[in-house]
Amino acid sequence: MSKEIKTTLPSTKSNTPVPYIGGAGDDISLAKYINEIQKFPILSAQQEYEYATKWAKEHDNVAAEKLVASHLRLVVSVAYDFKNYGLPVSDLIASGNMGLMQALQKFDPEKGFRFSTYAMFWIKAEIYETILNNWSIVKLGNSANQKRVFFNLTRAKRALGIMDNSLNNEQTKQIAEYLSVPENDVARIATRMSARDISLNSPMNTDSDSTDILSNMADSRINIEDGFEQLEFKRRGYELLKKHLNSLPERDREILKARRLSDPAITLETLSQKYGISRERVRQIEERTFKKLRDAILTDSEPTKITTD
Repeated sequence: MSKEIKTTLPSTKSNTPVPYIGGAGDDISLAKYINEIQKFPILSAQQEYEYATKWAKEHDNVAAEKLVASHLRLVVSVAYDFKNYGLPVSDLIASGNMGLMQALQKFDPEKGFRFSTYAMFWIKAEIYETILNNWSIVKLGNSANQKRVFFNLTRAKRALGIMDNSLNNEQTKQIAEYLSVPENDVARIATRMSARDISLNSPMNTDSDSTDILSNMADSRINIEDGFEQLEFKRRGYELLKKHLNSLPERDREILKARRLSDPAITLETLSQKYGISRERVRQIEERTFKKLRDAILTDSEPTKITTD
């Protein structure tokens, strides 16, 4: 997953060369990159504010480059904190730089915060996502509590003196209380972290002549004909829904969409206030319109009858 840092920076007309990382795991390229970014000066709070203001108000690309370039070493520092999660540091740096660019796009200099403080959040968030997405082909989970467990489980176990890889109920409870997260999140993430992915081409047992795991798995995929038929059915259904929905009176259509096609559904009270009618009247319009739409779709979907003289 090699990424060039060069592509993450704003395009400018300045002559300042932009460093980039070569191949992932290339120690020479990484060392050269780190050496190059040391040449960018660290900005004072006033300089940060001035460059950030120019970018926010005038979209001054030169100011944006100076602001981002001065924080590239911050990205490297954060990336090295996560070097033991199985990904090349160059990949973590590349992801961190994407987070840095996110910070640049969203930073408001008028709120009184340093850009470095704001950028730290986005840098870590992007690195977190990269690690979680590459830890396993099975998604670990994206909730804040699950991320908290994933990145702090080892520290929590060390602090509590827990040496076991498999946690019992009491240990799970201790860690959950220490991290202030639900016990089920601790149990789930701990189990996933202790069981890494296994290749489907691995033999079923130690016998060299044994068939692989994939060969012994039942094929549960739907056959091509059935799959195509289902897709065609869904496509036709969507076309009929769109056609007959658009043929409804505007108020009826909007009420039906708000009640039946929105998630969450808009309340009767809200719609009654919007259209100046009672809640019961809204309910009646909803029911009547739904029946009208359903009947129209069913009629239109019936096979065309061919008559002969």
